[in-house]
Amino acid sequence: MNDLRTSFYRDKHNAKLMGVCAGIADYTGVNAIWIRLGFLALMMMTGGSILFFYFIVGLLANKKPEHLYGDRQEQKFWQRVRQSPARTARDVRATFRDIDRRLADIESYYVSNNPRLSDEIERLR
Repeated sequence: MNDLRTSFYRDKHNAKLMGVCAGIADYTGVNAIWIRLGFLALMMMTGGSILFFYFIVGLLANKKPEHLYGDRQEQKFWQRVRQSPARTARDVRATFRDIDRRLADIESYYVSNNPRLSDEIERLR
């Protein structure tokens, strides 16, 4: 499942020609207009020879699956995973630590304000 979301695909939905630039934009999280402008500049610098590689990638790359992401937030998450997996793992761990801390605070508040529950917990020990 993770391999689907971390692979490069041609994005035919946002494509202008074959979807290669749109796919690069989706993969990197950079706006597609900047990728297209960079490709045009590269094409001018190489005398158009980069166009050959564009078509090769367009023929070899798979088309992006229809429902790869559930929503925009999930798409941004997977773009961050592709850019920096270690940082994303750290962010997820930090989020879970924060949730755990908040749940502990709620539990502590509820137990300290409920003497009957506190007594029952003490009897169980």
